[in-house]
Amino acid sequence: MSESVSLTNAPEVTVSELSGALKRAIEDQFGHVRLRGEISNYRGPHSSGHCYFSLKDASARIDAVIWKGTFARLRAKPHEGLEVIATGRITTFPGKSSYQIIIEQLEPAGLGALMALLEERRKKLAAEGLFDEARKKKLPFLPAVVGIVTSPTGAVIRDILHRLNDRFPRRVLVWPVRVQGETSAAEVAAAIRGFNALTPGGAVPRPDLLIVARGGGSLEDLWSFNEEEVLRAAAASGVPLISAIGHETDWTLLDLVADLRAPTPTGAAEKAVPVRAELLTDLANVARRHDAAALRLLDRRRADLRALARALPGPESLLATPRQRVDRAGDKLRASAAAALARRQLALANASRLLTRHAPHAELQRATGRLNNLAFRLGAVRAALVEKRGERIATLCARFGAARLARLALLRNDLRAQDERRRALATRLDAAALASLARRREWLGHADQMLAAVGYQAVLRRGFALVRDADGAPVRSAAQAPEGARLTLQFADGKIAATAGPPLERAAPKKRAPARRKTEAGGQGSLF
Repeated sequence: MSESVSLTNAPEVTVSELSGALKRAIEDQFGHVRLRGEISNYRGPHSSGHCYFSLKDASARIDAVIWKGTFARLRAKPHEGLEVIATGRITTFPGKSSYQIIIEQLEPAGLGALMALLEERRKKLAAEGLFDEARKKKLPFLPAVVGIVTSPTGAVIRDILHRLNDRFPRRVLVWPVRVQGETSAAEVAAAIRGFNALTPGGAVPRPDLLIVARGGGSLEDLWSFNEEEVLRAAAASGVPLISAIGHETDWTLLDLVADLRAPTPTGAAEKAVPVRAELLTDLANVARRHDAAALRLLDRRRADLRALARALPGPESLLATPRQRVDRAGDKLRASAAAALARRQLALANASRLLTRHAPHAELQRATGRLNNLAFRLGAVRAALVEKRGERIATLCARFGAARLARLALLRNDLRAQDERRRALATRLDAAALASLARRREWLGHADQMLAAVGYQAVLRRGFALVRDADGAPVRSAAQAPEGARLTLQFADGKIAATAGPPLERAAPKKRAPARRKTEAGGQGSLF
């Protein structure tokens, strides 16, 4: 008898259910947290655009993830070894049975970290040549249109417009942007690219000069103008650009990339256009100097003309020699024309005599006689050639007919022999197939009898049972069926399910007595 199996009342849960319960418990307990730590194992964005790294301190570490959309909005990008303050939510990753933080905001931990990040970015862009003086463009002397990228509500735009009106009024296009905050860098870069995308002379003309301006502030306030997106947009600008960020003591990387740095927004307006009153004064002075110089030059040219007129000879003396040369050339030309005319008349008389001797109608009669003679000879040769070719063709036709009849006879004989061989082979093939089929049927009958004799189905019909485990594999010993294992018992007429109980004491195996052989007189011993 099998002993009863002890069962517990604890409910069964799957691994996925347990992982989900742990995930909900951690996310409920730790909603949003702010972690301070050092970035470790950062290898840049994954091919999917997401970032995977770790945050660590002196004695612990935690896995961190930044999704692709969040990474694009980050003002401060992660770097290996950078100490940061990360804001996000704690969750679990069931695939590794670990917990992690999903970062939604990232900022450097303190001013020292910002300065280190700023220096690293400065070295990187300097190595790419974005700060080289050779790539910077010259500012236009008097731009017709000035584009300004700044906040539309601050005092900066009013200072710039006021100074431009005082110095030299120009047409101004303002592209309003945020000069501080998470979206500030993207808006400033988009404004620079947008001004460059305008068409010169269009409804909204393309500016001849750009001014990127902002008032003073701390390093964190001015950080948007240190972002790589803004710096690369400024470097790619085809319009000359003036950087006017903060006060004279403030400094950003945009000052190094821009074509000119202004100490203040007002200073940018002063560098953008000259003073109109000074230009008018300079223009009047230049005009007076030009008129005086023109009068002095006119007087000098008149004196030179009078001196040259006195030194030049009279027109009659200048034309005397050329007139004599023209007269002599006319005499020579008339003599040459008369001699050429006589030579041409003699040549024409000689050509007329030759043409009379070779008249066209005489040449035509001689050619006609030669053609008639050739036509008669050609007709005789053609008749002889046709007759000879006809005889040769008749001979070839007779030889070809005889050869074709002989070839047909040979082909008929070959076909009869091949047909007889085919019928003989078909008869042999049918006989061989029937014999092979009979042998296979006989062998299959023997195999079926042997299978019925030695197969396990015959053993089951004698009262035995086949034990299989939960995977359907045969159980050949008690050690393969531990207590509580699911088993299947197969009988000759069906299957039943069973559960393995504790092992029973096994009786010592009995030794079997050797079989006695009974030999009948004059016969063979028993096989059983």
